[in-house]
Amino acid sequence: MSTRALRRLKGKQRGQEALDLGDLTLGDSPEEQAAGEEEQLDTANSKASSRKAKKNKAPKNVSNIYELIGDADNEAENISPDEEAEKPDGNKTSGTEKNDNPGIKKPDHKQENASTKSLSGDRVKKKKKKKKTKVTLEGGQEAVPDDNIDLLLENLGQTNGLSLQNEDCGGSDRRSVLHVEHRNLNPETELKRYFGARAVQGDQRPRQRNRQFHRSTWMTSPKDSWPRFSRPGISMTLLQSKDGIQFFTFEHGRDYQQVQFKFLDAVESMDPNNIVALLQLNPYHIDSLLQLSDVCRIQEDQEMARDLIERAMYSFECAFHPLFSLTSGTSRLDYLRPENRAFYLALYKHMMFLEKRGCPRTALEYCKLILSLDPDSDPLCMLLLIDFLTLRSREYQSLLQLHQDWEEHRNLSQLPNFAFSTALCHFHLSQQEDVDPEESVKERHKADQLLQNALIMFPGVLIPLLDLCTVQPDPTVTSHAFFGPTSQIGQPPALAELTALYVGRTHSLWREAAVMLWLEESVKEVLRRVDAKDPLVEDCQNKRKQRYQSAPRNIHRHVLLSEIKEATSSLPLEVTSQPVMGFDPLPPLDSVMSYTRPERQHVGATNESTLSLFFRSLLPNFNFQGGPRQEDDMEVARAGQELNQEVNRLMVAMRDMLANIRFQEPPREDNPYRDEEEWD
Repeated sequence: MSTRALRRLKGKQRGQEALDLGDLTLGDSPEEQAAGEEEQLDTANSKASSRKAKKNKAPKNVSNIYELIGDADNEAENISPDEEAEKPDGNKTSGTEKNDNPGIKKPDHKQENASTKSLSGDRVKKKKKKKKTKVTLEGGQEAVPDDNIDLLLENLGQTNGLSLQNEDCGGSDRRSVLHVEHRNLNPETELKRYFGARAVQGDQRPRQRNRQFHRSTWMTSPKDSWPRFSRPGISMTLLQSKDGIQFFTFEHGRDYQQVQFKFLDAVESMDPNNIVALLQLNPYHIDSLLQLSDVCRIQEDQEMARDLIERAMYSFECAFHPLFSLTSGTSRLDYLRPENRAFYLALYKHMMFLEKRGCPRTALEYCKLILSLDPDSDPLCMLLLIDFLTLRSREYQSLLQLHQDWEEHRNLSQLPNFAFSTALCHFHLSQQEDVDPEESVKERHKADQLLQNALIMFPGVLIPLLDLCTVQPDPTVTSHAFFGPTSQIGQPPALAELTALYVGRTHSLWREAAVMLWLEESVKEVLRRVDAKDPLVEDCQNKRKQRYQSAPRNIHRHVLLSEIKEATSSLPLEVTSQPVMGFDPLPPLDSVMSYTRPERQHVGATNESTLSLFFRSLLPNFNFQGGPRQEDDMEVARAGQELNQEVNRLMVAMRDMLANIRFQEPPREDNPYRDEEEWD
């Protein structure tokens, strides 16, 4: 509690400390009062002389506020020898009297001397009282008097502070792990750390003329080149609060729903120009921005793709609920609602742009933010990515803390990325220069054990990892049955998917010479343990057969979003055979729909693709969706046969057309230099 609040509770105000109530005590003799008046005159003269000296010195030190603070402290500490001699006795007598009889005051000449002390003496008393109370509170043996307001208030303040600290320390582990810092959400903070503020900002200064007003946001910095912002019809609602966690959801207004229906029509037309036309009328429609960003990224226009994602995030942040927090880790968004999925995808795409831009620390904050929105189900499976970003940003302790906190209820060691990344964290900690030699040896020993266990549990990682690192493995390793081709062929499908994802993403972290030598030593030790019939080898083999039979849907979704070739090639057929939309890849099977799309009439040929229009022009009965158009119910039985016949006819017609094409040369003129204005 501040000193100002303490003064108010005691009934004091600033400038009233000189009015000492000790002169109004009853029972004093006239002689003692005269002696007290003489002492007051002496102290008043000493005060006047000290004030004159301070007035002379004050103008010299005004420019430095730290010197003024130092003078104030020295003023309180500089006390006359008489006061120093009187103070210990006064404190002792007052303390004993208060402890023995707190309600009775005994008149004494020592109390009268103490009552005539100067203001500086009172301040020193207060300071020393505070120091004594700190000692007693730490020891916990001495009791606090009931009539001392200062000690009671300080005691209350300290107990409250301790209780708050205990609550924070004893709270859920997820809050400490998923805590996000606002300043780390801005990539310029990381770029300034690498290159300096001048290199990042340059000499460009914002122009005040013709400058649009944008709302200040944390995730993005609005640009003047963006269209003027207007509410697109998105809002956020608080659903419920339970155990300190708030559940929110985005909602679409009626106008926004109509725009969403037009967007779905534009996607079905398979023409990006329709999405561009829709964005011209609705420049902050979220799904249109996400879909067009994918188109720009495929066309290698990275700057435009990133700008569209930032515009979508700005639109989302302007619709936040006042209680929605990005940093506390206590705000939840249900991925089952389609309105919330776009926010997940916008954050994910923005995170990947930051990682490619060379800002892994900022990308790590966004990864934790996505994970905090739904840490239980983890719809985008950010646990498969957070270790890579942590290693890239060299936040080794935070990854080990996450593994320690979540291992009990999430079994992170069963994921190949955590099994290898935790070992790599301990290895990097052992290589740091500012670590004690004993601590370095401990970290290296733990890193060796973790890496060997990871290789025994996931032997199919080694050979693909060495191939991507362009390292030729030893013949004894490739010819061994444990690390040979059989280890990769015999993997369950889900484990093969996880292994390919980890190798394709993090192979660049293993290319260092020191890391590769450490890996080589661990591989030799693993082969020795395998040949020695270590029981851990058989145990891990049984675990691989029982687990990893089928991957959940969120892992497939994460693999599709990662766009890693090694991982996408290992996806099962039921995932690759269905269409995947960039604005909503692999939607949950149990989605919660707040509104439905109205049934449309027969879609005309204007909404079909060019290939479908070409086929239909050749064969009017052809349907690009996989079956003939049904004129009536009697044609359903013959649909499959007619489709095959029509496709065969189409192929024969196209072969004949291509075979009969003849290109005629243009007629040659006898006189090429003839004047064009001449008439025949």
